[in-house]
Amino acid sequence: MKQISTRFSIAVHTLSLIASFPNECTGDYIAGSVGTNPVVIRRIMGMLKKAGFIDVRPGVGGASLLKSPADITLLDIYKAVDVVEDQRLFRFHEDPNERCPVGRNIEAALQSEMDEAQLALENRLAETTLSGITAKFV
Repeated sequence: MKQISTRFSIAVHTLSLIASFPNECTGDYIAGSVGTNPVVIRRIMGMLKKAGFIDVRPGVGGASLLKSPADITLLDIYKAVDVVEDQRLFRFHEDPNERCPVGRNIEAALQSEMDEAQLALENRLAETTLSGITAKFV
């Protein structure tokens, strides 16, 4: 089964570091904590900046939060880093056999279930703030 992009967990990790250690958060520092290439971190930080969560200072200046961690939900982060394509968590396989009664009807039969599952996930993410996550590190 294909997994959801790791951009979400990396973005939460990045924002948690910036919230916890605001004076030390360069791209290299974050990459070292995440265990990934600084290019990946710069790409995600660009998305977080575009969403209005962080300010990134050029060079070795690092990053700082523009919003309180209490005002950033996991849903905000999830949406900021484009975890899912076309706002759909679940995708259907292409070209099911239209001559087959299952192939012809599977998308219509499953779509409402998948929509409800995605809504449940998003509602849960909306209940948790970045400050709720960072409080677990102490």
